Amino acid sequence: MASYVRKAFSLVVIREGDKVLLGYKKRGFGEGRWNGFGGKVEPGETPVEGAARELLEEAGIKTSPAELNQVGELEFTFEGESTLMQVHIFSPSSYTGTPTETEEMRPKWFPVAQIPYPEMWPDDILWYPIFLKGGKFRGAFHFKGHDQILSQHLEEVDTLGKHNTHTPEHNTHAPEHNTHAPEHNTHAPVPS
Repeated sequence: MASYVRKAFSLVVIREGDKVLLGYKKRGFGEGRWNGFGGKVEPGETPVEGAARELLEEAGIKTSPAELNQVGELEFTFEGESTLMQVHIFSPSSYTGTPTETEEMRPKWFPVAQIPYPEMWPDDILWYPIFLKGGKFRGAFHFKGHDQILSQHLEEVDTLGKHNTHTPEHNTHAPEHNTHAPEHNTHAPVPS
């Protein structure tokens, strides 16, 4: 079993009626993909505080941690890398400001029926439908490079607390490989 160094990240996904706001990543990790808004959780900050900060930095949109609802928690590992990215996914109940292009992201509204999945991370097409129907989810994805999912586990959950009640599992087969995803190491060492 691989040993990973766990690092916390936040991601904000915004839906208004029949459209979603995505940002085109202009530089850095995920460059060239449409994504939500987020990044590393800074020292001394909680994931929800990081989510509010990143949304303001990347899209010029202001919200408070109290207005951000956690909708998902995903873990990502990459073949040959020792980092486990623990991504806390939030959606705001309200916000202020107009989405504005920054040095890092170019925001754009998409109709839900026209979400550009081929230009997003390969896992997005699996969990976004849960988010769009108002559900919560937890999962783990193991990648080869940034384009191929080697294994995955994704489930819809009732809550995201430590003591949650799980609802029936979603398809846990990789779309291209159709292989059942083994459980990932969810007890990775936490950096001290």
